[in-house]
Amino acid sequence: MTRIRIASCSDRGARATNEDELRHGDGPNGPYAVLADGAGGHARGSEAAQRAADCIERVLCDPGVGFSPANLTQIVRLAHSELQHHQGSDRPEARMHTTVVVLWMDAAQHHALWTNVGDSRLYRIRQGRAELLTLDDSVVQQMVRAGALTAEQSRRHPQKNHLVAALGIEGEVDPHTVVRPVELLDGDAFLLCSDGWWDSFEPEDLVRSLSHVRDADDWLRAMAATIRSRAVPRQDNFSAVAVWVGDPADVTVAMTDDTIPRGWAPR
Repeated sequence: MTRIRIASCSDRGARATNEDELRHGDGPNGPYAVLADGAGGHARGSEAAQRAADCIERVLCDPGVGFSPANLTQIVRLAHSELQHHQGSDRPEARMHTTVVVLWMDAAQHHALWTNVGDSRLYRIRQGRAELLTLDDSVVQQMVRAGALTAEQSRRHPQKNHLVAALGIEGEVDPHTVVRPVELLDGDAFLLCSDGWWDSFEPEDLVRSLSHVRDADDWLRAMAATIRSRAVPRQDNFSAVAVWVGDPADVTVAMTDDTIPRGWAPR
């Protein structure tokens, strides 16, 4: 069985509180990692992220839950229902919501599943190439996918953090779940991260940072040090979970179309 190593890092940045939540472990259904980035008035962002992460972890660790895209989608929808149930107010300023990204692995069968809602992301580094595997639920990324903005323009757009979907909003959510289990290969390195983390890096930066470290903990420490060194005013909370499959220095194959989540429309 391929060795899977997981590390995590979370920092409040220049904010008064940290509204990010991380969960990871090796449950009865396989290794998992969960990252939630909460938002809401009166510290309800922290509550939203915690409730969502707790709910998702609890179900992922239920031995009766089978490893499948349909089940992973349903798990995220359960977390959404959990937040809706605890809103307690219809006033927008009192509501809570959170992004979420989840990676779930079947180590015995060497497969992975992932999903997300909001703009927390999952990257995979394979064969010296970083790939964004998730879809941002944001106004700006909708414009990028429609061809109205370039990726570079999106980084400077004033509405780049304006979400169109998150757990806890009114109505239903449609998680961007990968369509089928995807093969894990020795040397794969995954990075789940909040927008406070990924906004500091281009994909090629992730590849370069990976080439100078010994393990998953070192990788996160190096990237976190880079974020802190930039001393960005009002730096958001920044959090990440790194998942290493075997040795990421190994040579692996390129991405195939089975990694494209439902809802993706190429330009």
